Amino acid sequence: MRRVPRGRGWWRRTLLAGAVVGVAGAGWVAWPLPSGLLDAPNDESVTLLSRSGIPLRTTRDGAGARRSRLALSELDPDLLVAFVAVEDRRFFEHAGVDPLAVARATRQNLRAGRVISGASTITMQLARLLRANRRTWGGKLAQALWALRLDAHLSKQAILAEYLNRVPLGEGAIGVDAAARLYLGQSARSVSLGQAALLAGLAGAPSRDNPLASLERARSRRDLVLDRLTVAGLELPDALARARTEPLLGQQARQELYAPHFIAWVLRSGLRSTPAKPSAERRGPRAEIRTTIDLSLQGAIESEVRHTAAEMRSYGAEHAAAVVLDNRTGEILAWVGSPDFFEPVTGQVDMVISTRQPGSTMKPFLYGLAFDRGFTPASLLQDVATVYRTAGGPYAPRNYDRRFRGPVRIREALGSSYNVPAVELASRLGPAALLATLGTAGFASLDRRADHYGLGLALGNGEVTLLELANGYRALANGGIWRPVRWIASGEAGPSGEERVVMSQAAAAQVIDILADPAARIPGFGPSTPLEFPFRAAAKTGTSRHFTDNWAVTTTAGFTVAVWVGNFNGRPMDGVSGITGAGPLLHRAVLAVAARRPPGSLILPNDAGLVATEVCRLSGLRAAGRCQAITEWFRPGTEPGPDTWFGPGGITVPAEHVQWAGQSTAGVGAGIARVAEDTVRNGFHIVSPRHGDTYRFVPGVDPKFATIALRAGPSADCRAPRAKCRVEWFVDGRRHEAARWALVPGLHRIRAVAGAESDEVTVEVIR
Repeated sequence: MRRVPRGRGWWRRTLLAGAVVGVAGAGWVAWPLPSGLLDAPNDESVTLLSRSGIPLRTTRDGAGARRSRLALSELDPDLLVAFVAVEDRRFFEHAGVDPLAVARATRQNLRAGRVISGASTITMQLARLLRANRRTWGGKLAQALWALRLDAHLSKQAILAEYLNRVPLGEGAIGVDAAARLYLGQSARSVSLGQAALLAGLAGAPSRDNPLASLERARSRRDLVLDRLTVAGLELPDALARARTEPLLGQQARQELYAPHFIAWVLRSGLRSTPAKPSAERRGPRAEIRTTIDLSLQGAIESEVRHTAAEMRSYGAEHAAAVVLDNRTGEILAWVGSPDFFEPVTGQVDMVISTRQPGSTMKPFLYGLAFDRGFTPASLLQDVATVYRTAGGPYAPRNYDRRFRGPVRIREALGSSYNVPAVELASRLGPAALLATLGTAGFASLDRRADHYGLGLALGNGEVTLLELANGYRALANGGIWRPVRWIASGEAGPSGEERVVMSQAAAAQVIDILADPAARIPGFGPSTPLEFPFRAAAKTGTSRHFTDNWAVTTTAGFTVAVWVGNFNGRPMDGVSGITGAGPLLHRAVLAVAARRPPGSLILPNDAGLVATEVCRLSGLRAAGRCQAITEWFRPGTEPGPDTWFGPGGITVPAEHVQWAGQSTAGVGAGIARVAEDTVRNGFHIVSPRHGDTYRFVPGVDPKFATIALRAGPSADCRAPRAKCRVEWFVDGRRHEAARWALVPGLHRIRAVAGAESDEVTVEVIR
């Protein structure tokens, strides 16, 4: 038997083994790619845009990365050229592995005794991104085999597209589009040659060479890519020279955090639970969602909130917040949760969605409920000291100024925000009915039983959010119909979504008419407040117990603005009311919105089917005799009925009115008579201002808004129905043509003349 030499047998076995491995490797390479290997991650990034298309934020996926995908045909061609030039210049020539690069890398690695050069082609880099492996000889071999397999089954275009959408480019940016948005503030669909070179230069060491980490290293890598393009002759010399002079958008390119509290709310409660919308534009697996935020308005409201926080610091208030809604669509136009989102301790507290006690801002919903139960703006409520028996013990409500005014009409009670009449009305209607109305109006934060809040619910002792408040008042402006807010811009002109009837259109119109009536506010707040605007608007303020929270809200036909002023930690302010605290902020914010969006025309009482009737100013009864008459609005059939003479002083009281009051007719009549005898003035006289009034400028309010209304009447010439009468005004002896007078420090004489009748008052203005 012949003996085979040892050397020859070893080589045969080696060749045989190599052949087997080669055949197996070839078979493995030829085998179809695993299913799902190229699937994009399910939680791709989403870019939130302003309503005008400006990027607000690109969200990160579950792994903390910014992802964004574009088809190869959508990418700027300069990006493809730059990446191929610097990462794999023979990409279109090899089969996934570059033999020349492998030979060069093998020589370098053998000399170093370790892997220092991987000779990685773009296909091999994609293989590593799809199948992670260690940087060892075995890992490089596996990577090379996967690269051969990918090249055998995918076109060069498909490989390049997958690579450019998966390559890490620093700061958590995955893919060239995400990197372009992060560093350049724009999409990878259109970049300059210098910008393309900048992005291509990041692939080698993205965490070290990105412009947010080092401008110098980023510039060096960009110039290296441009050098490669120069050597390869792929670009014209003039274009390459211009590319080297382009500025590097490093630290300056860090995206400004627009509407941060709004974005945080969307990411926390809106985006993750919101299915794909028709308004979401998909660019590959990445979505762009156009939100409702108006960036111009957002910036203006942010400035006003910061200004208010600075102005109110001396009064013990350090924080403020505001939100603006489009009344027709429910779109959130602006959202400011705190004066400074980046303040390290309290900046990220969001008072738009944090719950606090809203004070008197809840009263309009109480009165709307009352109007649907048969009450009218002329109905009398008792503003007298009263103690109620409650589960928590005796409850004795008090007005803000600690005064009692006897019988008052609902118009005055709501307009001047008296507490005692509101509690009386709540006791008649029941806290449960009021809580149900507030629930229908979207105040989901009021999640306790009615007996938990008690009668104090009428004065806002339950905690709600500023967003709930704004949308509740939006329902008033929309005829009593509540609809949810919207944060995705749909492009639709009209409302959509769920609808709930909070109150009838007639009741909403009556509430709006009172809140838009400056005269109804005069008894409680004086003739000049920040709640008056150069257009018709309904406004209300509120202050929680112990002056911890100031609220103010205004609604027009077009928009609603709600603001809050106070301290996040609940520390009381120094006696600051809603008028002096939140009121000035509301005034400036409303004017900022009106400069960008038309306020529109609020619903008028007659548009809601209400009828006008002359009633006595004090009693609310049908005008008769010599009482001072005013016009009030009623639902047909609820106007004051036939008068029945009753009580001293010639006061007329209808029978149904006395029966409603629930007291003896003598008591009601005497009360009305006393008020009439004390305050009724017959004949022509000045109604506003009153003789002896003293006015003081409100801190934080522009002096140009410090004005008072000039009102007088009635003259003999004006008492006839539809009479046209002219009242001439004189201030300190000089004729004054306007209906309002701008305050000037000092003592002033104001005179009104109507034909042969006249009246004069003296007022003082203190700086």
